[in-house]
Amino acid sequence: MGFLLAPVIASAQSETGTFTRADTLRGAQSPERTCYDITYYHLDVQLDINRKTITGSNLFQLTATRDFNRLQFDLFSNLEIDSVVYQHTHLPVKREYNAVFIEFPGQIPNGSMQQFTVFYHGQPVEAKSPPWDGGLVFSKDAAGKPWVSVACQGFGASCWWPNKDQQADEADSMLISITAPQNLSVISNGRLRSAITDHGLTKHNWFVSNPINNYDVTFYIGDYIHFNDVYQGVNGPLTLDYYVLKENLAKAKKQFSANVNPMLRCFEHWFGAYPFYKDGYKLVDAPYFGMEHQSAVAYGNDYKNGYRGSDLSGTGLGLSWDYIIIHESGHEWFGNSITAKDIADMWIHEAFTMYAEGLFVECNKGKEAGAAYIAGLRKNVLNDKPIIGPYGVNTEGSSDMYYKGANMLQTIRSVINDDSKWLAILRGLNQQFGHKTTTTAEVIAFINRLAGKNLTNIFDQYLRYTRIPDLQIRKAKNGTFTVRWKVDVADFNMPIKVKYLTSGNWHWIYPTTSWQTIKPENAGTKIIPDTKHFYITVNGG
Repeated sequence: MGFLLAPVIASAQSETGTFTRADTLRGAQSPERTCYDITYYHLDVQLDINRKTITGSNLFQLTATRDFNRLQFDLFSNLEIDSVVYQHTHLPVKREYNAVFIEFPGQIPNGSMQQFTVFYHGQPVEAKSPPWDGGLVFSKDAAGKPWVSVACQGFGASCWWPNKDQQADEADSMLISITAPQNLSVISNGRLRSAITDHGLTKHNWFVSNPINNYDVTFYIGDYIHFNDVYQGVNGPLTLDYYVLKENLAKAKKQFSANVNPMLRCFEHWFGAYPFYKDGYKLVDAPYFGMEHQSAVAYGNDYKNGYRGSDLSGTGLGLSWDYIIIHESGHEWFGNSITAKDIADMWIHEAFTMYAEGLFVECNKGKEAGAAYIAGLRKNVLNDKPIIGPYGVNTEGSSDMYYKGANMLQTIRSVINDDSKWLAILRGLNQQFGHKTTTTAEVIAFINRLAGKNLTNIFDQYLRYTRIPDLQIRKAKNGTFTVRWKVDVADFNMPIKVKYLTSGNWHWIYPTTSWQTIKPENAGTKIIPDTKHFYITVNGG
């Protein structure tokens, strides 16, 4: 998600900073969850727009990862479960907060493939301020026709459909069937297989061919106009489908053509092939600001460049492109294809995607402009709490995962000091972890291996502590200086480029947490660190 000046999405953590049984049920990798691997869902629902209710079912297909007879899935407690059917038998159901436990009549053997269907109905939570809080979104277009969607990242996909609601396990494919009034279109993830009309209602069947995380599953109901294009990408032709309200058609044709193709060219260069050629790429007018719904990106940036006409970096470099198109599309690589197992590691989604904004500037205006854009984002850093959140309780860390995370990656790139390696790392991440879930430890280990450097301590300082590295410099006698890093991580060391007042050239120095003496070749009166490409403070400033 890319909405940094707005309220941060509510997490499961209470105001007191403590966690509850409900938090653990939602966030933990419990035996009732790890006992099975989801392979496929068929979500089949009908929305009553006037009553704001939903009725339907979800078919779970799974593979047992061990012997078990009890498992957990998730559905918000305000939604009623009518039945859970397994092999024509109704299973007993136990509900605890938003968790649902079912027991099978016998032991489910390890490695076996099973399926059951959950039938349910109710009135899902309606989002008050989407997409910053979760739920269904009911609006109307300029002609007064219904315009309905959902946004639920952080809040939980189980607010509107039953699923195994954690990021560690994704369905390998999914059929999404949404029934709505015949006079309205329904757009969802993947590709439309069929639309069947009966008695004034149309069921739209959309099929997703790739793994998809739960919060990416979506729908858009409205009086849409469709236009399309084809992008010739690294894996061949990629279909581009655009669904917009009638009043936005002219603006959309201009704005989308100006942003989508340049974005794809840039990101396919840096990250490798767009991850979802089988499912295509879509932009859809949404009744909220935006969201990275996989292969069906929600768009609500008012057809303006920048972040609704402003520049988050304050440099002016963000005013020549549409923030939502660039940022949310970047999530197709980082967030949708590469997904963090636990939302405590959401920096993997947000730091890389915000850093991708700088790469987009670099693609269009050069490397130094990209670095300037990233550096400009620092004014938004809070340094309020660690970027990595607590594990197992469905809680994110600081929103600094965006701005500070992007600057951390710019710093890592500068430490590596080899853009061919950096390109290989970004592409390699998508080759290694694409269409998979992963962790902080795995991502850092991969970067270390390709960089040929142990960067773990640098990552730890930015991700696990609020203080950014402080370079302490003292002028000593005989034209010498002493320097050290003031940090929280033991044995921290990070090289950095500096200039001396009497020289215009950059020099590498190699500070540690112990004082070291530096003697410039030409005795200068000041050391000037490179604070554009390295996110640091100097002498506490």
